[in-house]
Amino acid sequence: MSLFRRPDYTSGITQFLTELKTQKPTMEAEQRQGRSIWWDKNLDRNDQQAFKAGRVPQKPYVYQTSGHANSQ
Repeated sequence: MSLFRRPDYTSGITQFLTELKTQKPTMEAEQRQGRSIWWDKNLDRNDQQAFKAGRVPQKPYVYQTSGHANSQ
């Protein structure tokens, strides 16, 4: 080991997360469970096709009404 070697740097955020994980070791499992409830879903292909079929084409400029802005 070098005489001039400095200790490894860890940021405040990393220290906070490490401390939080030691205080609450079940946190990561709870996060995975919450993700599976809201995000990890099996999609129904029939529903996807119906959703795509019901789509309405969007105008090139969404906020423009019909005609020129100064014309009535």
